[in-house]
Amino acid sequence: MAKTEVILTQQIVGLGAESDHVKVAAGYARNYLFPMGMAVPLTMANKRRLEVLRQRRADREAHEFNTMSELGKSITKLTCLLKVKTGDDGKVFGSITSGAIADELKHQFDILLDKRKIHLEHPIKALGEFEIELRLHPEVRASLKVKVESINPLPAPAAEPEPQPGDKAEAQKREKRSFRHGAQAKGDVKPDTAPATAKPRPERRPRPAPKAEKPA
Repeated sequence: MAKTEVILTQQIVGLGAESDHVKVAAGYARNYLFPMGMAVPLTMANKRRLEVLRQRRADREAHEFNTMSELGKSITKLTCLLKVKTGDDGKVFGSITSGAIADELKHQFDILLDKRKIHLEHPIKALGEFEIELRLHPEVRASLKVKVESINPLPAPAAEPEPQPGDKAEAQKREKRSFRHGAQAKGDVKPDTAPATAKPRPERRPRPAPKAEKPA
């Protein structure tokens, strides 16, 4: 396949940026790069444009750096909320990818961010809060807090069974006995049964002396 040298006039991911000399397939240059104004043939006349292209590139890179630096400062303060379906055991159905996070950033905060700048080692498959690394620029990194919640309603707590009349009376008796035992231990309440004491004997009165009989 024939190759040709071109000078890029725009940044092309995976190929280069303004003022770069690159070799590409002749058909790719002829049918796409040249018609789209993304490159020009490498000629003496076009080489004179290099300084202009280098200045354009420097201005673009400085603008991108400033923009991403400001975005990094503001996005660190945000919490991106994602709601997912879960099973009864709380297990998430499916997973959350960088594309889903990018969509929610656009929906919730009107922030357009390439999903390739959202660095996930593995898709998120659990509920909770996560700190996600953002690679906004070769010299700018930030973090985004992502909170994953379930859209399923929480199960209602089980109702406690109502105590039966007999159970309530028995509970009151146990509570009363417990209170009395505790009070006795502190000496606040006297026991119901006091030790028996001997009753005092009645005093004996002396019998009156017999009356003397009168003489006849």
